[in-house]
Amino acid sequence: MNESVRITVKCQDPGDGSGDVIIDLPADILECMGLNIGDSLSIELVDESIVLKPIRDADVQP
Repeated sequence: MNESVRITVKCQDPGDGSGDVIIDLPADILECMGLNIGDSLSIELVDESIVLKPIRDADVQP
């Protein structure tokens, strides 16, 4: 996925007192980004928007 997609999601409190939040990303967005359960994302604030990007393991050889 090379283009940007803007979606609005609701943050959910996991209820464990950690201060973390849970967001549900739509399946089509996960598929376009090539993500699976357990994948890691970087998070960055850019122009008042939160930008998520997959973190790819640099040690993986082709």
